[in-house]
Amino acid sequence: MVFGAELSMIWAVLIAVAVFLYVALDGFDLGVGILFPFAKDTRERDQMQSAIAPVWDGNETWLVLGGGGLFAAFPKAYAALMPALYLPIYLMLLALIFRGVAFEFRHHGRGAGKKWWTFAFSAGSIVAAVAQGLVLGGFIQGVSIGADGQFAGGALDWLTPFSLLVAASLVAGYALLGACWMVFKTRGELYERARNWVKQLAVLTALAMGAVSLATLGVDPRVTARWGLTMTSVDWPVFAKLAPLPLIAGAVCFALWRRWKGEPLIAPYLLAVGLFAVGYIGLAVSLFPYIVPFAMTPADAAAADNALEFMLWGAAPMLPLILAYTAYVYWTFRAKVDDDAAYH
Repeated sequence: MVFGAELSMIWAVLIAVAVFLYVALDGFDLGVGILFPFAKDTRERDQMQSAIAPVWDGNETWLVLGGGGLFAAFPKAYAALMPALYLPIYLMLLALIFRGVAFEFRHHGRGAGKKWWTFAFSAGSIVAAVAQGLVLGGFIQGVSIGADGQFAGGALDWLTPFSLLVAASLVAGYALLGACWMVFKTRGELYERARNWVKQLAVLTALAMGAVSLATLGVDPRVTARWGLTMTSVDWPVFAKLAPLPLIAGAVCFALWRRWKGEPLIAPYLLAVGLFAVGYIGLAVSLFPYIVPFAMTPADAAAADNALEFMLWGAAPMLPLILAYTAYVYWTFRAKVDDDAAYH
């Protein structure tokens, strides 16, 4: 224990925070790639690329921290989840690499070459988002665990209508984050186009979140019970405590749909991040405290206490430094991009 808290729970919270920061930060640059096909011309795509150029690679730091932290702090959960989700995880990693190469080469491409790298960056962003959604859907619906604590299912167990729904919803959500970032970072015609994207994507994301929320209730009776619901009755005291979550999500979507007027222009992006936070809290309500849904808690899956404590003393000074550096970069490049902006 450290400061009266279980080490395994401290690491579970750290990994959860890292994953959320990854979604909030890398989500908007994945969203920009998803929106690439809807830009008017090459000049607008250059502006979109410039709007994320100073920060996009640093955003992926949090994915490394989340994945690496799971491997080091919770080896039993890692050993159970990875075989169950190998295919979408490999697909995600390949798409992120492909997208990164395309991002670097696109600026230097000419003619057909530039068109190819434009397609590659957009396709990599979409495939990475879909793969992350498949991983999330496969995680929520749970994996088969044998008596020895190892994965006991098939290689394609994750491929279900539920995981496909989560993947499609995550693409819509990332596109919303990307559009909100464009409102903050661009001017002129692209700025107005981004505001229209926000309005349309707010509706699409609201429908997607509603569909995923209802589908999640059907994943496991224990999830339904967490929300105070059964097939025939409602536990009103429990349901009333959680009802503000969907109400807040609906209010945020409505605010985005009405188009944000005036300053600050960062407000739509912060609202979209808030929408993801509400979804994240809803997921925690459904699954906490399991790190492998309804099969392993953090205490069940954790490495030895001395290993967790050793890693914690290493992470404790590094996390504030990473956060401070990230904040400094965002503050330094906070201005809007110019019409003739270009990467490098």
